[in-house]
Amino acid sequence: MIQRIQTIWLLLATVVILGLFMFPYLNYIDLVGLGKKLFVTGEYSAVNNESVKQSSFLLQTIATVVVALVPLITIFQFKNRKLQIKLIYLSIVLIALLGVWMYVSSISTLALISQNFGANNIGVGFFLLPIAIIILAMAIGGIRKDEKLIKSADRLR
Repeated sequence: MIQRIQTIWLLLATVVILGLFMFPYLNYIDLVGLGKKLFVTGEYSAVNNESVKQSSFLLQTIATVVVALVPLITIFQFKNRKLQIKLIYLSIVLIALLGVWMYVSSISTLALISQNFGANNIGVGFFLLPIAIIILAMAIGGIRKDEKLIKSADRLR
């Protein structure tokens, strides 16, 4: 049913993943001394206190939208709880793959300017992915509670 707690968890997971569009996953200073940030949409640099787009990451943008849509689509599969659980597991795998892609992108960007990836470079975006996975795990718990409730109601009939 749509009014269940897992709906809130799945919607929250979608919002958290879409937060990657607002928060950078990498902050660094290039060789010239300009502050730069990597978002899923592209690379931005600070010029005269304004953010200027240097390059676009179209595939990463599309992948992020797809990863965010999977939990949203899962909400409307409320009649098939087994499919919901499979879609949530798929979403967790896709989030992990997106995280690996973001990590590799960060490493390669920093390698161009001979910097190491470290705690001082990590942006808020990297922390959104584990939060989304935890929220999806909570949604699985809600679906399993519903399954248990329905099985117990069937025994009473």
